[in-house]
Amino acid sequence: MSSSLGTSKGILEIVKFGVYVAVPIVLTYAAVTKSETLQKLMEIKPYVVYPPESETQRPPPPEELREIAREIARKNNQRS
Repeated sequence: MSSSLGTSKGILEIVKFGVYVAVPIVLTYAAVTKSETLQKLMEIKPYVVYPPESETQRPPPPEELREIAREIARKNNQRS
């Protein structure tokens, strides 16, 4: 009696493992094979959202950064 019970549990574990492995593979295949599906998924939950170009601050040019660094160095030298 215990041997038939053990066999059914073994088969159940094999089926559960098969489902565990097959579901991600099938979903990945279904999402990637059709570009429309992939585009819809990307629109639903965007990974990175960049702000519009006009709202961003551009860093100062290198010459201005050098001048700022010189001013900071002068202030530090005056303290010492």
